[in-house]
Formats: sequence, structure tokens, C-alpha cells
Amino acid sequence: MAGTMLGELRQSLRNILRLCGKEITSLRRDHVLFIFMLYAFTLMVYAQATGTSHDLVHASLGVVDEDRSALSQRIVDGFLPPRFQKPVALAPTEVDRAMDRARFTFVLDIPPDFQADVLAGHTPSLQLLVDATAVMQAGIGANYIQQIAAEEIGRFLRREGEAPPDAVDLKLRVAFNQTLESTWFTGSMALLQVINMLAILLTGAALMREREHGTLEHLLVMPVRAVEIMLAKIIANGGVILVMAMVCFYSVLEGVLGMRVAGSVGLFVAATALYLFFAASLGIFLATLAGTMAQFALLFILVQMPMYLLSGALTPLEGMPQWLQYAVQLLPTKHYVALTQAILSRGAGLDTVWPEILAILAMGAAFFGFSLSRFRAFLARQQ
Repeated sequence: MAGTMLGELRQSLRNILRLCGKEITSLRRDHVLFIFMLYAFTLMVYAQATGTSHDLVHASLGVVDEDRSALSQRIVDGFLPPRFQKPVALAPTEVDRAMDRARFTFVLDIPPDFQADVLAGHTPSLQLLVDATAVMQAGIGANYIQQIAAEEIGRFLRREGEAPPDAVDLKLRVAFNQTLESTWFTGSMALLQVINMLAILLTGAALMREREHGTLEHLLVMPVRAVEIMLAKIIANGGVILVMAMVCFYSVLEGVLGMRVAGSVGLFVAATALYLFFAASLGIFLATLAGTMAQFALLFILVQMPMYLLSGALTPLEGMPQWLQYAVQLLPTKHYVALTQAILSRGAGLDTVWPEILAILAMGAAFFGFSLSRFRAFLARQQ
């Protein structure tokens, strides 16, 4: 009995290996898809990392200096590159036209007698006009301008002997990403998006391609089982994605963007392989629902985008409604993003991320069983 089961297991493994070879060969011959994979794991990740910046860089600033005092000049000189372009002096009559033509994101108006009022102990106002069309840059830049103006005024008053020393000396300590490089975060999250996208796309497209080309009937007459066909597609396509992801990790994230990895790369690879098991199963499930490649593409967009947007990769979960925070706990993508951020950015080990790994394993196994039942029904309809 045991010998029979062992022989069946060996035969299943041989079948899976042969089917994996068939999947790799089919993928290698699809030149368009292969080029798209190269683009996704290189230029797409780099473009998202560098093109979607959370930093204030080269912001345009106009200044209406109606005081022309030493203090007003100190404030203007405090706006330095690379966060700001060189401030441009404006007349009061030029402000409205400059803002309407989007010449400046910020215009700072320093009123007359500003220095005298400050030294007299009054509370004069600085007016800051903000073009909130680019809302992220507007919000970040307004805070920077307020902080720079307050610091320069404080230094000026201490030099003039008009202000006591600060009662509290706040020491800022930045953890994990000391240089505040936003490209490290956006680059790693872009890599996760590409992994999730291609894992669903490749496995689902492989099944749809066999169905449209008529090669699925060849598999049905072979002595292979549905679970062997499904595992072969998951292992082959998932393995290719994992290799490409590591190439992207070392060449783009570490090589080009200079990302410093705090944790274990091996643990990240293991977690990625575990997540690919779920994502590839999802791709096969969607392919069983679609009748054509066009329908599969629509289902892919309908499922993949919400998964990524609600995963916490773009916005923190704390900013979502409470009911949605509970709902996204059922998404393996949420747990994958959380453990990736913990491993790569905070140096977390297995003792920290094991709940996320366990959640991905449980959800992936459950969804694999569900997809397998759907896949068996799909193959039965083809006979």
C-alpha cells in the first residue's frame, strides 16, 4: 500500500516537472509577453519609484517683500534647493496674474514694517498663497514654508536679544529610513505591484492561451490530473516571476535607487514565494470565469486594482473607514505588503512577521482548494 502511494507520488512529481517544462517553453516563445515582463520589472518599477515622489523638490516660490528688512531677507534666503527653486521677487500687482498662469506653486507676501512689528512684540501676519492643484506638493510645501519662516524669525530674535532660549530642545531621531528617501518606499511598493499583477496575469493568460489555441484538449487526453496541471502552471509561472523579481530587487532597487535593505532578503524571497502561490491560484480562478482573453483582462482589472489600492501600499490602513480596515484583513495582499515593509524597511525577522506569513499561508491554501474545484469543473466542461 505504501509502495503504491509512493509510486503514485513519484509519477505525479514527474508529470508536474514535465508540465512545468511545457509552461516555460510556451512562455519563452511568447516574445511580446517576455518583453513586457522585462519592462515591468525594470522601467515600470523605476518610473514609479522616481516619478511618484512624496518629497518637495524644486518647488516654485514667488516672494512679495514689502518690508525689505534684514529679517525679511533672512526668511527669503532660507528657501534653498533642492526643496525650492530660487525665490523670484514679485510686485504686489503681479501676484494674481502669476498665480492664474501657474507660474508659482507658492507666493509669500511679507507686509510692510514686518521686522519692526516683530521686535515690538506684536504678532504680524505673513500671507502665503498656495496653488493646491498639485495637492500633495501644496500640503508638504506649506508646512516647510511655515517651519522655515518660524525658524528664521526665532534665530533673528535670539540674535537681537529679544527672545529667551527655547524651553524645550526637541531632538529628532528618524528610524529605519534616516535620509527620508521616498524612492525606497515607492520603489519597493512598485515591485510588489508588479509581482501581484504578473502572477495573476501570467497564470490566467497561460490557461486562456491553451484554451484559445486548442492545446487544452491535448492535456485532457493525457494521463495527468487537474491538480498536476494547476500546480505546474503555478510553479512555472511563479518561479519565473520570483527570478525576475530578484533581478529587479538587486539591479533597480539596490543598484540604481540605492535602497538599503534592513532585514533578511531570504525571508522576503520565502514570503514572496508563498504569496505567489495565492496570486497564481487567483489568476487560474479568473481564467475559469472568462470566456475570452478580453473578458479575462476585464476581470483582471476589476480584481487586481482594488487589491493593490486597499493593501496599504499607497495609503495607510488607519486612514480607511473602520469597517474597511476589518474587511481588508481578508486580503492576502494586505499581509504581504505589511510583512514586506517590516522586513525590508524595519529589519523584522521571522519572530515578528510570522502572523502575516501564517495568514498568507492559510488564505492561500483555502483559495487554492477553491480554485482547484473550480478548475476541475472547468476541465469537465471542456470534454
